Amino acid sequence: MPAPFRLTSYSFGLSALLSAGFSYAAPTTLPETSISAAEAEDDDPRVRVSNTATRTSTPVRYVPQAIDSIKTANVANYGTNDIGDALSGIPNVSSGADTRFDSLRIRGFDASNDFYLDGIRDDSQYKRDMHNIERVEVLKGPAAVLYGRGSQGGIVNRVSKMPEFGRRSTIEAQGSSEDLRSLYADLSTDPSENISLRLNMGNMDENSFRDGVSGNRQLFAPSMSWQLSPDLNWLVQYEYSRYNRTPDRGIPGVNGRPADVGRDTTYGNDHDFIDDKTQSLRSKLTYEINENWQLRQTLGVFKLDSDFDNTYLTGYVPATNKVTRQHWQQDLTTRNIYNNIELEGGFDTFGLEHRLLTGIEIGSQRRDPKLYNAATTGPGSSPVPALDLYNPNRDLRHTGRMQVSSDTHTEVESRALYVQDQLRLNDQWQVLAGLRYDTFDIESTNQLKNISEDRDSHSTSPRVGLVWTPLHNHSFYASWTKTFSPVGGGLIGITPGAAGNSNDLSPELTKQKEIGVKSDWLDDRLSTTLAIYDLELYNRRTADPNDPTVTVLTGVQRSRGIELTGTGKIAGNWYVRGGVGVQDATIEKDNNGLEGKRINNVAKHNGSLFLTWKPEMGWYGETGLTLVGQRYADNLNTTVLPGYGRWDALVGYRMKDWDLRGALNNITDREYYSSATSAAQIQPGAPRSVVMTGTYSF
Repeated sequence: MPAPFRLTSYSFGLSALLSAGFSYAAPTTLPETSISAAEAEDDDPRVRVSNTATRTSTPVRYVPQAIDSIKTANVANYGTNDIGDALSGIPNVSSGADTRFDSLRIRGFDASNDFYLDGIRDDSQYKRDMHNIERVEVLKGPAAVLYGRGSQGGIVNRVSKMPEFGRRSTIEAQGSSEDLRSLYADLSTDPSENISLRLNMGNMDENSFRDGVSGNRQLFAPSMSWQLSPDLNWLVQYEYSRYNRTPDRGIPGVNGRPADVGRDTTYGNDHDFIDDKTQSLRSKLTYEINENWQLRQTLGVFKLDSDFDNTYLTGYVPATNKVTRQHWQQDLTTRNIYNNIELEGGFDTFGLEHRLLTGIEIGSQRRDPKLYNAATTGPGSSPVPALDLYNPNRDLRHTGRMQVSSDTHTEVESRALYVQDQLRLNDQWQVLAGLRYDTFDIESTNQLKNISEDRDSHSTSPRVGLVWTPLHNHSFYASWTKTFSPVGGGLIGITPGAAGNSNDLSPELTKQKEIGVKSDWLDDRLSTTLAIYDLELYNRRTADPNDPTVTVLTGVQRSRGIELTGTGKIAGNWYVRGGVGVQDATIEKDNNGLEGKRINNVAKHNGSLFLTWKPEMGWYGETGLTLVGQRYADNLNTTVLPGYGRWDALVGYRMKDWDLRGALNNITDREYYSSATSAAQIQPGAPRSVVMTGTYSF
């Protein structure tokens, strides 16, 4: 029987290097765990080997935590270029995003700051482009043992498209009935036997079913894999992305439900905009010390420049039938630098087989938001006009004076040391154990008042997992994990001179217990995961009941649930992907009036099921259902978002060089609501639309 925690052979090593996060170069290998890339089918929706959960190339079946993966090719055909939409239907994952930045909840917990790109922290506030992404992996549950602070419910790791020797180039054009127009090129060349190059670039223009909402995306992303010597590989990736768009804050809630207005109704104005420009540079050196040990050094640099001018709704006044609004502007820059050194290798002790990983991570982050709002007093000040709920005049806009609301500079220095052992006891039992120590130093300066404050935090994060494989195709597992969230570690920043003790608190703490079984069926063609978990945030910040100006760490938030997923080939040319999740995510203890309330944007049940028929050539097709239960738009549970089911389908025809397909989204034209940031800002779901895509390979 294969030993699960083994790394792949060098023949598969390059593709593993180019397909996953921090340890994507498959190091050395023990023969019994070799996985051939030739065995994988391009049309198979499964991801059999992942680096996200362990930062080593490990078969998903032997990771004692649930992992959900989606190949972007499976959602791009429907015109999806949004990470929230791409993960729609993933069990116990929900989107809470608007057009400002990506926001997700995993197992009931906010994961807005738990995004990663090829294993490198990517916690800035912006909308991420999916055109340079191979797949998205969601690791469920705390992940601080490898990734540090945050990640109460899990992390989202985007795996970028990387150079592959011998890969064909493609040009793809797409258009839709909602006036989507895009042209992208994915170009590859191998100038020598040691160098492989890849370039993703393109442009997308989009309108929307929402009145006055449009956007433009630009992408330029070159990468290089250079085999400097038989033992040393250098992977370099750069990405420039720009997304200039109209902000859309949705519609308000009225009498506990979304307002009964047309899906196209908006309350901003034509002068509003959000303009995000991002640059990312990643360098990774992989050195094969010998056949059992590998040394890796990864450097990631990220910069965001984001400007917005936004008039958005804040509520509804029944007496006047008006939607109230505010006007804000922001200039935001962020800069992240992460340097990581890892040593990975295999050895035996007393007949036990180890795969050891140890690493050092050093991070430096800067965040500079300058925020303006509409002045309410003084010369040139004027109110922001409210709009009629049913007939909003979007030409009415604020033309008065803007004033600086805040101007803050924040610096974060973080350091971490971690170690992990994947231990194979025998053919049936494996143990995964890890420990990470973090220090987190933050300093924020209020540049209007010229005052600064700094805080230092530290924490130790453990993980223990056990995998039992009594039958060749079935692996039972149990795990316990813990994570921490220090003051100022979420959105990056503390408030200098804040009243009370909000800057002096210990980190919030989260722990999870999970059991499950991962199985392969039908001669290893179909893979399933069944997981049951109990996840608790037990150091939650809440107001002191005797003094509301003081914050205490006595709150509790809990999520309990069960998830079942299945992906793979069921027979012949038939494939399936999908899953269902059931969860109860509530605030158990709180002094702010939220005790007993359900977490906003979290349904008690959700899921999806897609069935695909795809021969090697000729006609193919797919159809699928996405189901989401009833949710609340706010934590006070005053406004209900009804549950819904959406039916989508596509049909295509492919030849050797051409692939033409058409998708029909929301076939029944179901009215639904995709997410909400509050009871005043609810996002309507898209109506029926047609998306046509053509790809030429050469």
